[in-house]
Amino acid sequence: MAAPELAAGKFMPTGSGATSVTIDIMMPFYGSVDQFREAVLSVVGQSDPDWRLVVIDDCYPDLSAGEWLVSLGDERIEYRRNEVNLGINLNFQACIDLAVNEWVTIFGCDDVMLPGYVDTVARITRSHPRATFVQPGVRVIDGGGKPVSTLVDWTKDRYRPSIRGTFELSGEQLAVSLTRGNWMYFPSLCWRREALVRFGFRPDLSTVQDLALAIDLVFDGATLVVDDEPVFLYRRHAASVSSWRAVEGSRFAEEGAFFERIAREYGARGWKHARRAARNRFSSRLNAASRLPAAAKARNPGAVATLLRYAFLPGRNRVSSGEQSGKGK
Repeated sequence: MAAPELAAGKFMPTGSGATSVTIDIMMPFYGSVDQFREAVLSVVGQSDPDWRLVVIDDCYPDLSAGEWLVSLGDERIEYRRNEVNLGINLNFQACIDLAVNEWVTIFGCDDVMLPGYVDTVARITRSHPRATFVQPGVRVIDGGGKPVSTLVDWTKDRYRPSIRGTFELSGEQLAVSLTRGNWMYFPSLCWRREALVRFGFRPDLSTVQDLALAIDLVFDGATLVVDDEPVFLYRRHAASVSSWRAVEGSRFAEEGAFFERIAREYGARGWKHARRAARNRFSSRLNAASRLPAAAKARNPGAVATLLRYAFLPGRNRVSSGEQSGKGK
């Protein structure tokens, strides 16, 4: 059965003048068709119609998602299907390569935008001209769409700056904040395309690529604008790539190497507080400790050993690729 043809219509923003902001919503797709439909319809239902949606299907076996998408007949929507499966990182990079507008969101195919998402981020980009990326307010839901609060999300909330309203962060202050605990929700972020194109995702990373990109931008002088109005629903479920890799331990091999690397980079810049945060990486180690019961229940001794070493022996966190027990949203 052939894949549906590309729907490559163009959308002209309904706004006019310098105040119009069209958001490119780039969606890498591989997963539940039902949740994919919910995600797409949440974009179609935006109160601000100045958006362009591009779905990049990474060879998901079920072709019905693309067929349904094309059947919507919305000229703001494009569908592309990769000839071969690229994997998470390369498909994320394809999202950057195919973006054309000034502001870009790399939207999860199982997440949901509330009706005011586009309007809110567009307003923030207009009122904060120094912004490089925007973190709007987020609520967390489970696989069935119900509100949920996990240890990961509780921790994110504690590390997120306690300032209310809309505020800017940059420099070592932002580096320290994100390194202590990555409180951002990657699929909800809206990025300035020029910055994404210049840096892209580090090709050697598959679970902390979002944090690595943010830190690269911080080194370049970027400004993050944070807003607390909830306009995005992030889906948290154990079926995600990052959750699976966390339980079997290989996620922390990658995280450990990443934090060691940025600790050196912080030190070279004289960012002592950021370097200390990277060397301690307390929230990452706490996350590893929280995965121990699941790893033990799965009777995976290699994962248990990796998680124990990472969580409780921070001076011995170097994990070789040969010790990873497996390969992962």
